[in-house]
Amino acid sequence: MPGSLKANRMRKPIEMKEQFVRSALLLGEDGIDRLVRAKVAVFGIGGVGGFVAEALARAGIGHFLLVDNDEVSISNINRQIIATWDSVGKKKTLVMKERIRSINPDAVVETKECFFLPENADEITFSEYDYIVDAVDTVSAKLEIITRARAAGVPVLSCMGAGNKLDPSRFMVTDIYQTKVCPLARVMRRELKKRGVDGCKVVYSTEEAKKPKSELLSEEEAAGRREVPGSVSFVPSAAGLVAAGEVVRELCGY
Repeated sequence: MPGSLKANRMRKPIEMKEQFVRSALLLGEDGIDRLVRAKVAVFGIGGVGGFVAEALARAGIGHFLLVDNDEVSISNINRQIIATWDSVGKKKTLVMKERIRSINPDAVVETKECFFLPENADEITFSEYDYIVDAVDTVSAKLEIITRARAAGVPVLSCMGAGNKLDPSRFMVTDIYQTKVCPLARVMRRELKKRGVDGCKVVYSTEEAKKPKSELLSEEEAAGRREVPGSVSFVPSAAGLVAAGEVVRELCGY
């Protein structure tokens, strides 16, 4: 486990807050202590990443870095935990920061408003974190996050496609080279292999993607270069919760 968390374990255990007692019945006081001391970076605060951050905050993670440059839009309301009519137009990172602090006022929440790409990757020091969660949807960014996390010796979990799916029970955690069906995972397998990356833990769905009803898109969306995926409230959320569960269990030593 990364050095920052190892070093913190040597300190006197913190006093556990009442809000974490139910979690401690499963994870133990030492588990909660590890979570409170952990620093986790979440890249992408959308349908999946928002639920990752939410669940980690409720589990007791004490220090966050949230990376995203998007603002909440009306089309996000159907599936993103931070998206309401009140938050439309606000930066996703800042809305999530406020939400985390309302869950746990003691949490330290850093934000970086940027689209993470290889060009600006040097702005984030990966070795400072105990766990990295990739919930972005750009292949180049995902590859950069994974390779930099591995180079820094930090555990990384990458989230594959959650769009055009309807069955939340089909998400699982596995190695990228064990994935099937998912088009994004297929591209990631190929590109990671080119880069000599021999494995990466991912969350992905075994469900075949549905064909979106593109006739419902606006003219502007239909004219875009990228296909706009369909999405519903209960699928990205499930992927995010599966991812958060894996992070918590690993940080706690399970």
